[in-house]
Amino acid sequence: MNISRLFILRPVATTLSMIAILLAGLIAYKLLPVAALPQVDYPTIRVMTLYPGASPEVMTSAVTAPLERQFGQMPGLEQLSSTSSGGASVITLRFSLDVALDVAEQEVQAAINAANNLLPNDLPAPPVYNKVNPADTPVLTLAVTSESLPLPKLHDLVDTRMAQKLAQINGVGMVSIAGGQRPAVRIRTNPEALAAYGLSLADVRALITSSNVNQPKGNFDGPTRVSMLDANDQLKTPEEYAELILTYEDGAALRLKDVADIIDGAENERLAAWANESQAVLLNVQRQPGANVIDVVERIQALLPEVTASMPAGLDVVVLTDRTQTIRAAVTDVQHELMLATFLVVMVTFVFLKKLSATVIPSIAVPLSLVGTFAVMYVCGFSLNNLTLMALTIATGFVVDDAIVMLENIARHLEEGETPLNAALKGARQIGFTLISLTFSLIAVLIPLLFMQDVVGRLFREFAITLAVAILISLVVSLTLTPMMCAKLLKPQTAADAKPDWVERLIGGYSRWLTWVLRHQTLTLLVAVATLGLTVVLYLAVPKGFFPVQDTGVIQGISEAPQSISFRAMSERQQALARVILADPAVDSLSSYIGVDGDNVTLNSGRLLINLKPHGERDLTASQIIDR
Repeated sequence: MNISRLFILRPVATTLSMIAILLAGLIAYKLLPVAALPQVDYPTIRVMTLYPGASPEVMTSAVTAPLERQFGQMPGLEQLSSTSSGGASVITLRFSLDVALDVAEQEVQAAINAANNLLPNDLPAPPVYNKVNPADTPVLTLAVTSESLPLPKLHDLVDTRMAQKLAQINGVGMVSIAGGQRPAVRIRTNPEALAAYGLSLADVRALITSSNVNQPKGNFDGPTRVSMLDANDQLKTPEEYAELILTYEDGAALRLKDVADIIDGAENERLAAWANESQAVLLNVQRQPGANVIDVVERIQALLPEVTASMPAGLDVVVLTDRTQTIRAAVTDVQHELMLATFLVVMVTFVFLKKLSATVIPSIAVPLSLVGTFAVMYVCGFSLNNLTLMALTIATGFVVDDAIVMLENIARHLEEGETPLNAALKGARQIGFTLISLTFSLIAVLIPLLFMQDVVGRLFREFAITLAVAILISLVVSLTLTPMMCAKLLKPQTAADAKPDWVERLIGGYSRWLTWVLRHQTLTLLVAVATLGLTVVLYLAVPKGFFPVQDTGVIQGISEAPQSISFRAMSERQQALARVILADPAVDSLSSYIGVDGDNVTLNSGRLLINLKPHGERDLTASQIIDR
């Protein structure tokens, strides 16, 4: 049976089929998302509960423990960790990778509902949960500063205008704010003045609660028409709170302003962020799963001038961290390596075959196999990342092998006097099943990667499938296009087609070494055993890790102070630390923030994101800069 016969006798149909594969790959290449690594969705959910004024011990016993008891009963939960600090509880739940994130979300909501009766009755808000992907770091960090606007007003503008606009961009998954302080009316009472009138903080709280409600008021129902009473009792300004009457003393009204200072302030004053040394509101933008990270950032940067123009004067927006710069550089570098590898394969083929027509035939299999792989990658939902591009680079050496083997066998029959068509038919019939077995033996090496579990399996599955698909497409090309081109392009051998002298000398040298090895079989086996033993020793000695250390130009840092530190002291130390880091000649900029939020779970810790200068402007790697 000759698998290639139909394709050799139908050159037009074969050519059109290959063109279809090429076009499908080129179109898919434009549609493939770009990322640093394959997309791995960790089923992780973070539950945050705020209880202002509560100590860490109260948070642990009254909030964290009841929630943990309910969460611990959920199926598929692999890891549960929690942190309780003053006024805040953060619980992180990590499920097994085979649990769908939506299912985990429903289980968490059911557990929170079951724990409601066990939580304090005066919680200002129920526990809030959000889906988190620890591997999906923000692709863009913006810093918004203003010298004229107070921080709560600045936060309000960023939250209602800028964040909403950015979240509407196609491909943006989430826009989170760090260091912002939501506006609120703050009432600072004078305990001595309250005690003088026989009042307490509970009386003030009861007054504010009863005076600041929005409830149905009723209606007037007349003979001919009805009128609904619509009155909003919610207070919005310090002046409205100031006129509230606490009690009457000797017939005179005691108002809230008589015993308290009422100002416009922040809902949570224990939040702060800085861009370099200036206090700012930070916007962290994350992409949607599967979105092209480079396209997302380009859309954001194109929209920024319009968004900034709509904001009040005196407001500055600066891009602090752009992770696409390193992703672009890494992907571009791998693409260059891929093109260089393809060029070297073609040149080596030409050097040994010495004929342009014979070089073109196997060389076409390389770009055709690689480009066709893009179409399968798109169907499988893969992305252009370092691992898939590395698979294509490795495949460059494999995809040409089948075509060269097919070409060599057909050329052998041509040398024996066969016509090009008969040589192609005979050679393809003889070598076809050999190529199939060779291809599947190569793919068999990738089977362990395809069945690896957990995060490693998720990461390397794209690598293994991409490499396997490229090898399979090269087999298809070698069984169809290669013999058809041999039948059309190869010519009968002539005296001018004899092998060059250097090739004859190379073959002669190889023959002599092979003869020597066959005469000393015992020594050859001992060398092989010694090589195997040395390989084992070197394997044990080589350092091991999950991924090679990469210099992405960004360093993440966590600062930690004593648990008893005040917010003001923590703020001073965080700014002092930022000044020291900014003094380093390799540092371009940094953003830092303190306070309890979704990422930072205690008041005595802070976060820093340090942006290094481009590689050409510094002489040290990120690891060396960290050590310094």
